[in-house]
Amino acid sequence: MMSRITKRFEKLKADKRAGLVIYISAGDPNAEVSYDILKGLPAAGADLIELGMPFTDPMADGPSIQVAGQRALKAGMTVDGTFDMVRRFRKETGDNDTPILLMGYYNLVYQRGVERFCKEAAAAGVDGFILVDLPPEEADELKPHAEAHGLDTVLLTAPTTDDKRLPAVLKYSAGFVYFVSVLGITGTKSATEEAVATHVARIKRHTKLPVGVGFGIRTPEQAAAVARHADAAVVGTAIVDRVKAGLDADGKPKPGLTAGVLADVKALAGGVRSVSKA
Repeated sequence: MMSRITKRFEKLKADKRAGLVIYISAGDPNAEVSYDILKGLPAAGADLIELGMPFTDPMADGPSIQVAGQRALKAGMTVDGTFDMVRRFRKETGDNDTPILLMGYYNLVYQRGVERFCKEAAAAGVDGFILVDLPPEEADELKPHAEAHGLDTVLLTAPTTDDKRLPAVLKYSAGFVYFVSVLGITGTKSATEEAVATHVARIKRHTKLPVGVGFGIRTPEQAAAVARHADAAVVGTAIVDRVKAGLDADGKPKPGLTAGVLADVKALAGGVRSVSKA
């Protein structure tokens, strides 16, 4: 059975355009506002959604997403709460087409138990995982249970993932391949369009899976530049920063926070959709 992620990329291909993947941190700045943002993302132009599972030691994340996770944890967000957000999204919106991936760290899966985690995630309406600290050498522990519950495992590649290393990563990848376009943590710098084009072309020589490019995309123009070469542009830090900008001095949401975030998503979607893949 074709996953929602595969179906979405097939539709994007048929529509002759790249997709927009939007990351938000579950529970940031609180459960209700976070859910309102989640609920509004598809209409604003998000083709796929990454829902970050707040974690106490987010080693790959830059300052913005680290602080977002801290806000979410302080507000009481948990793994169960993250599942509940997805379940509520599926039930209340009736949206059974937009893929939702959980992004985070393997400790959250390991502590719950891999089989249980996959079963509960699938039951909630999750479509796959991006676990940034799970190398392919360890993926055998997750992959069979993910596959059994129809969940895609999206593994990361980087500029340092050479042609010898790529097959090991691709062996366990499903749904799409996530290319981290810069070295280091999220949200701190951006790759040139030339570098993105070179790396995406190299990855595509090794796989038929779609390639999504993330880390450092902040503007509609940057999103369009990625869309010219990749199958999707992934934006996280810019959205998390927009959430923060909508908080008052006490960290409480100001009026218009959700609308402001969704307006930014719409602008990014406009950048992606301005590029024809015909």
